[in-house]
Amino acid sequence: MSTTVEYSKTGHLATITLNRPEVLNAMNLRMHEELAEIWDDFERDDEIWVGVLTGAGDRAFSVGQDLKELAAREDAGVAKPSTFGSRGRPGWPRLTERFGLTKPLVARVRGYALGGGFELALACDLIIAADDARFGLPEARLGLVAGAGGVFRLSRQLPVRTALGHLMTGRQLGARRAHELGLVNEVVPAAELDDCVGSWVGDLLTCAPLAVRAVKQAVLTSLDLSVEQAFATRYPCEEIRMHSEDAREGPRAFAEKRSPRWQAR
Repeated sequence: MSTTVEYSKTGHLATITLNRPEVLNAMNLRMHEELAEIWDDFERDDEIWVGVLTGAGDRAFSVGQDLKELAAREDAGVAKPSTFGSRGRPGWPRLTERFGLTKPLVARVRGYALGGGFELALACDLIIAADDARFGLPEARLGLVAGAGGVFRLSRQLPVRTALGHLMTGRQLGARRAHELGLVNEVVPAAELDDCVGSWVGDLLTCAPLAVRAVKQAVLTSLDLSVEQAFATRYPCEEIRMHSEDAREGPRAFAEKRSPRWQAR
């Protein structure tokens, strides 16, 4: 049976590939169901430390919701009105609502990342883009809203007026402009994209996985706190890291002038 998502593991790395290139990796209900199972496995597999999310082919990361499927469901009278979030729909909780996911995710973007595709990228921790990447949230042009977090994440990751300009008009961002605005970590020619992603993944895997998770959780949890409140807050991942063997292994390896051997516990 064919699959709408490819999921592979190599060492401590998991690669998740949206696999409907013939429709620019548009996300149908089946894809959401498959992704839910993948995210469950990604979270619970202790041997996986880092994930890369990408799209098959060279034309698109993903253009978001499969609007032809949505129109057909509406014509059949089985589509329910939708708003923010995916509760009660296939694949819940989707990546955009897995707020407790602490493992780092890298979005590898070629071509279009539109609508829900852009929202998936915004939910990742790093975005590495080819210079042909195009980002946008065109929902308002279709009578919709960016309900998978685009309204909320874009307005937090950009100046509010800049975010509103793109949310209310559907205007797209080129890769270079997205990088200038801080939405993208690095932009490279398409031929160099895999090497660039590999470099970032290599750096992530060099670090202690528990430390990386503690950093991610502390940053995302404290965004709306004062610095004083942030210091006083307890972070579960940091509690684990500070009492872990990895916290002892790092300084020991430095003193012994060798590479650390992380145990992730």
